[in-house]
Amino acid sequence: MDANDRGVVKFTALAHALFHTYELSIPLLIGVWMAEFDASAALVGTVVGAGYALVGLGAPVSGVLSDRLGSRQLISLSMVGMGSGFALVSLADGVVVLGAAMLVWGAFASLYHPAGLSLISRSAEERGTVFAYHGAGGNVGTAAGPLVTALLLLSVDWQVAVGLLAVPAFVAALLGSRVEFDAVGGDGASASTSLGAELRQTAAESRALFGAAFTVAFVAVLLYGTYYRGLLTFLPDVLAESPSLVPVDLFGREIDPAQYVYTGLLTVGIGGQYAGGRLTDRVPSTTAFVAAFATLAVLAVAFPVARTVGVVPLVAVCLALGVVVYGTAPIYQVVIAEHAAADAHGRSYGFTYLAMFGVGAAGASVAGVVLTHATSGVLFGVLGAVATVGCGFVLWLRRL
Repeated sequence: MDANDRGVVKFTALAHALFHTYELSIPLLIGVWMAEFDASAALVGTVVGAGYALVGLGAPVSGVLSDRLGSRQLISLSMVGMGSGFALVSLADGVVVLGAAMLVWGAFASLYHPAGLSLISRSAEERGTVFAYHGAGGNVGTAAGPLVTALLLLSVDWQVAVGLLAVPAFVAALLGSRVEFDAVGGDGASASTSLGAELRQTAAESRALFGAAFTVAFVAVLLYGTYYRGLLTFLPDVLAESPSLVPVDLFGREIDPAQYVYTGLLTVGIGGQYAGGRLTDRVPSTTAFVAAFATLAVLAVAFPVARTVGVVPLVAVCLALGVVVYGTAPIYQVVIAEHAAADAHGRSYGFTYLAMFGVGAAGASVAGVVLTHATSGVLFGVLGAVATVGCGFVLWLRRL
């Protein structure tokens, strides 16, 4: 990579790490909130899912703003806003306040992905490699955030832990402001038209964007987002049910191994993100997407079986899930880049993350309802079906 690509990597990977630090720390807190607020999995899953959904619902607006005002400014605002939103979460004294705070976090978090991905797609020379490093950077936050959260919960109340987790956002925003790179297209551009006119123009242009190929790709990403959110939101609690992951007493404190298996799954996702990005430089992106969906379907079926067999098979399936779930992200990002016009990348990623984090957030609510009224085995059956349908849509995309 040249110097400019390295600058893009540093800036976007930092913000991406911050996003996933918060996003994947939340599942570790769900069990605490259920006990603290005497709430069911269905209720907490729906409240958390609303915050996650706003990440996607705000993405199209972020896409417009990144095309109009510039990705760098939006990414900086997102970092500060995510920290502020998480600070508000630490003040929650009930489900209603928790839900409101999650919506604040989700609103600012929604700014990141369309802005960050359009910045990469426009400004990076080695796009696939930069996507790979960007994904790996995100998984550093994905692994470190939950690990730090688990360690904090061992020593302080959850409100204090969440308050402390808000601090890195402001540090990251400061560090990001010092990274130098040249942005191409859109960034920092002034516009003579009003934002309202831009939004109306975007609505009109959406019909052209949603041609047959982009629409099928959109639905495939939506199904991946449903699988992703349905899997990860309650995974620490599902793992805690495993007979081979019984809490142990260590130095007078109860250690829940399920939390650390969950963190391990997220950690190996770092390698998965990198491998997925590099894979798209070597094979057609749709081929990689089909393979990813097919593997996710198999792993969903294997998980309930492995959980009953023993700790080694369970950990092996979890690590495989981590690699494949996160390896799929850079793959679909390249698929979207290949099926949208270059001057509409901001808008295309905005709609993509509407699918991934907005509609896909229904996976959190679905998981909560299934776990309230059925079993985790049923949940993984549902996830396997979602991945199978997703595989079918990508096969359809290959023929368009």
